[in-house]
Amino acid sequence: MVAEAEAFHPVIHMPEEYWVFDFTRGEDKTWVCPYDYQIGRYDEYRPGMYTTELFGGVRDVHVGLDIGAPVATPVYAFFDGVIHSFGNNSEDGSYGPTIVTEHYVSLPEEVGSQNFGSKTKVWALHGHLSLDSLKDLEIGSQIKAGEMIAKIGSEEVNGGWPPHLHFQLSLIEPDTYDMPGVVEQSERDWALQVYLDPRLVLGKLY
Repeated sequence: MVAEAEAFHPVIHMPEEYWVFDFTRGEDKTWVCPYDYQIGRYDEYRPGMYTTELFGGVRDVHVGLDIGAPVATPVYAFFDGVIHSFGNNSEDGSYGPTIVTEHYVSLPEEVGSQNFGSKTKVWALHGHLSLDSLKDLEIGSQIKAGEMIAKIGSEEVNGGWPPHLHFQLSLIEPDTYDMPGVVEQSERDWALQVYLDPRLVLGKLY
């Protein structure tokens, strides 16, 4: 499901071949992915993956989209917009360095049970970045589609995860540089109304 009214720029330039994970049966930490680039799916039940205090042992539905890539891989703005907020979510298991951008985009007239049609304001969270991605940023500064805004961070700074970008769209303005990227199963229906499928702007990556 891709918006037809806008041409969006890739947030990461993907090769022709990459891996699409299936975490619905849990994570096998002994398995090594044969590809440098990977996708972690949106609206995926991921039992046993989120064990740090941040998730309370009950949050296990992923409401963003993950793009695995090597450390220092460039991250680009998907569309014109502004820097909304940025900072380091340094809790164990969190996003680490994070940038939230704000955009007006055209979405399909119907997304799930919601109706759009004209320009809609959305916020995009980019998590698990490098620390130097936060240097020299200013809230409210303009960004252009295709502009490099960050780089992928290492496990040492990104909350303890293998290098990847967590990309998430929100219809609700966040209070700060954070959004719940994983929710409880009881919150799933509400979360999917608020945190739209990132493939609306990223394209059909799987």
